[in-house]
Amino acid sequence: MVLTYREAAKSDASLLINIYNSSFYDDYVRYGECPGYGKTKSQMELSILKFPKYIIIKDSIPVGVISLENKGNGHYYLGCLCIIPTYQGRGIGTQAFQYMLSICSDWKQITLVTPSDKEQNIKFYTEKCGFNIGGKEMDGNVEVTNFIMER
Repeated sequence: MVLTYREAAKSDASLLINIYNSSFYDDYVRYGECPGYGKTKSQMELSILKFPKYIIIKDSIPVGVISLENKGNGHYYLGCLCIIPTYQGRGIGTQAFQYMLSICSDWKQITLVTPSDKEQNIKFYTEKCGFNIGGKEMDGNVEVTNFIMER
């Protein structure tokens, strides 16, 4: 499968909102809250400037987003890896994560969180991406699992 990636610009805010809302709608309904869902255009524009985002494109269609926050000294936080539901389960997320590793060649440690009851996410991050589970904590009303990958 051939995917292409394009770094998001401020002008992509509406497109990113649509991808995020499609990808995180079920989480919003399930938990009553979700940091990736319901962003305003100004919130997304600020997020684009602060945390680089890459639009994942398959057959000229934007199908997802991946974003890593560079915390310095080779430490990164995977803030978002989302694929529109109709494109999930096709290896797109795995390939996008490998792409991100290739452009962040200085990485020493990558962390992320995901809701603890999202077994599909936990399996994806441990089995497909190589993360280890680092513990659990509450984030608002949602228990989340912390993940860490080091080299």
